[in-house]
Amino acid sequence: MSEKDNIALIRKLYDAFAKGDVKTILDNLTPDVEWIMEGPKVIPYAGRFVGPGQVVKFFEGIGGTQDGCKLTTDDYIAQGDKVVTVGRYAATVKATGRKIDCAVAHVFTFRNGKIAKLVDFIDTAQTAEAYSSKAKAA
Repeated sequence: MSEKDNIALIRKLYDAFAKGDVKTILDNLTPDVEWIMEGPKVIPYAGRFVGPGQVVKFFEGIGGTQDGCKLTTDDYIAQGDKVVTVGRYAATVKATGRKIDCAVAHVFTFRNGKIAKLVDFIDTAQTAEAYSSKAKAA
């Protein structure tokens, strides 16, 4: 696929995320996809997920613990088999009522027209604090 095609697929998958359509996202992953978002265990969707069967746990961690999820992407940067996106992510943690609103960057790697790897960068300190029952209310 061309860089333009790769960006078009990412836009399609972000639209699917906004609609809660996880199946469309999973259908566009390689069988051995690596989905990585490093962070502390208090963030229920942090970790390394391999294969679509594990990646679904990432989305369950978000959907089961957050309301009002909104991903806004400002920039799409493509080179070869990579697409990097930069934007913002906002949500409210159901258990604490605390808001997350932080910059986000995603680095996608493609193979044979599907996503073979994602590395997700967020403000893990802010996100962990939003999940923490010990954090001070804003």
